[in-house]
Amino acid sequence: MLAQRVQHFTESVIRETSRIAQRHGAINLGQGMPEFDPPEEVKEAACRAIRDGFNQYATTWGIAPLRQGIAAKMRAFNGLPWVNGDEHITVCCGATECMMATMMALVDPGYEVVIFQPFYENYGPDAKLTGATPKWVHLYPPDWTFDEHELRDAFSPRTKAIIINTPNNPTGKVFTRAELELIAGLCIDFNAYAFADEIYEYINFTARPHVSIASLPGMADRTVTISGLSKTFSMTGWRLGYCVAPAEITGGIRKAHDFLTVGAPHPLQVAGAAAMALPQGYFDGLRDHYRERRDVLLPYLVKAGFDVRSPDGAYYVIADFSALSELDDVEFVRRMIETVGVAGVPGSSFRRPKEVGRKTVRFMFAKQLNTLHDAGERLQKLRAVNAPL
Repeated sequence: MLAQRVQHFTESVIRETSRIAQRHGAINLGQGMPEFDPPEEVKEAACRAIRDGFNQYATTWGIAPLRQGIAAKMRAFNGLPWVNGDEHITVCCGATECMMATMMALVDPGYEVVIFQPFYENYGPDAKLTGATPKWVHLYPPDWTFDEHELRDAFSPRTKAIIINTPNNPTGKVFTRAELELIAGLCIDFNAYAFADEIYEYINFTARPHVSIASLPGMADRTVTISGLSKTFSMTGWRLGYCVAPAEITGGIRKAHDFLTVGAPHPLQVAGAAAMALPQGYFDGLRDHYRERRDVLLPYLVKAGFDVRSPDGAYYVIADFSALSELDDVEFVRRMIETVGVAGVPGSSFRRPKEVGRKTVRFMFAKQLNTLHDAGERLQKLRAVNAPL
């Protein structure tokens, strides 16, 4: 009875793992929900907006103050001096809707979308829902580099777009300027778009500045830059994302967005404008905030028997458990939840074919320090509970 477009989908593994973790009272290092609240002044702005009557529909593509705040940030931080809030920005219900609206605006059935893997689990289904075919390109550990020839071979006359997620979920890779220039050259050669998911743009532990591919020569007219407030302000439940694109593309995205969700929550947009206006010190502090948490969790993982590489950005790490267990990733995560009370996400949910990720788990470290210490101590019991395997 179901339409073909959804028959091959399963429930999100990330969300399923969270439910299992909750059932067992486990520490959830799986789903990327920060264990902290937005800044107090932003929360108060949301409450005040509700009290002040901002409770009905907003402008479909976002209230003007929020779009203007986003535009100013795109000019100053992302290096896109041409961006203005009236013509180039669409506020959506989270970056997830941004990607879907972008796909619907630009990708027709029969085309191909190049996706790096490991990948955020929504990208493949997004492409398939538009009738496109995903073309997978590997990011190879330990440095999560890609093979230039493999990437070139993934492009064809049917290539409509490539998805770049930097900093990357789940690997923590931060794409270099040289890598982005190579990708840009292929987009230009094959007349393809770049869909740049930059939701973790402020969480960059390298000495290199964040580079938006839209800022590179020849890419402004063929890039949709996607970001949001969820990760920067620890408000994943507010569902405020945004697309930045040339005016003609923005027109298409706004049409798709209008018929997907009509608009993002009005009072939260008002508070979002207040968040975008926070002092620069808040944004600059995110790097150290998450670096401290990364540096707490990773030694625990190594001591527990995982093989890990320190991520360069975002707040995730891919951990190989081959030395710990003969189980596959799904069973290993279930056993980890049930026996030591810590949840991660099975690595196969970020891979195609799934077999490539069967010995890995993704952990997140957007947690209070005491939570990370507690989880780390629990993980030290893994060797004992997996010894018979």
